[in-house]
Amino acid sequence: MNFDVPKITVLMPAYNAGKYIGEAIESVLQQSFTDFELLIVNDGSTDDTADVIRSFYDPRIVMIYQDNKGVSLALNKGLKYARAPYIARFDADDVCHTERLQLQYDFMINNPEYSIVGSAADYMDMEGNYLFTSVPPAFNNEEIQQLKYTVCPFIHSTVFYKKDMILKTGGYNEHAYTFEDHFLWVNILKDQKACNFEQPLIKLRLNPESITIDEKWRPRKFLEIKYTTLKNRSITAQEGSQLAEIGEKQYSPKIKQGSYYALCAKKLLINSYQPQKARLHATRAISVSPLRLDNYLLYTVSYLPESLINWLHKISSGRSSQ
Repeated sequence: MNFDVPKITVLMPAYNAGKYIGEAIESVLQQSFTDFELLIVNDGSTDDTADVIRSFYDPRIVMIYQDNKGVSLALNKGLKYARAPYIARFDADDVCHTERLQLQYDFMINNPEYSIVGSAADYMDMEGNYLFTSVPPAFNNEEIQQLKYTVCPFIHSTVFYKKDMILKTGGYNEHAYTFEDHFLWVNILKDQKACNFEQPLIKLRLNPESITIDEKWRPRKFLEIKYTTLKNRSITAQEGSQLAEIGEKQYSPKIKQGSYYALCAKKLLINSYQPQKARLHATRAISVSPLRLDNYLLYTVSYLPESLINWLHKISSGRSSQ
């Protein structure tokens, strides 16, 4: 094995992830595929994230630091320093299944015409308890190409891609606040082949500290800017500033917690149809934000049959041809 030129760079941005990052690192070190570097970009953490990283004595772990500038810039910095030709994205509060790197690497080597491969993901709660399995909206390249621009084709922390292909497009756009991955895909997939594995290759943790606020909690202006920029495949610094300003106003523990419970409830209905658990989470969302009518609607929808819920979700999510 040549540690100087690894075959894969596992790219992990980390911000105040001290509570979970040890488990995430351990899951990477236990991969059946061993010729990799784990490149962690410490995005100005103020907790014990750096100390936890340093507690691992493995030459494959590389930590670089930047002031807190957000995930897009952290990822771009990681891409700049990554030594391998293939990048495996991974988040600091998630867990890799043991065969993840081997399966994705083998696929890319055996199918060189492909540039990106993702997968399904098992979701877990803050304590690591299994919640449901989430599948991507499409699997083969033909299905992915037919997705509407409003639908993100990948679960970001499952993706495995060619580094040069991402760098040629300029990397992650720092103005695409909270949807830097989705914005990247709409600009890349028009002339690149991609697919998703049906099997889950990671465990993705939902927790209020790191969760992206569910779109149902975003104001109309935010969504208008987001989907206009995705449709146009371009975004200005001014639009990025507007998105960040709206997002920062929403960044409060109460909104994060309420969004967490609402998202869990929705996923428990759509992804695994567990209506009783969904109602429990919807009730918690209502207790956090009793004036939000959509939480009551979510609670009511939990009494509908699975087939009707799936039909409503398909209609509302825009999973149709462009």
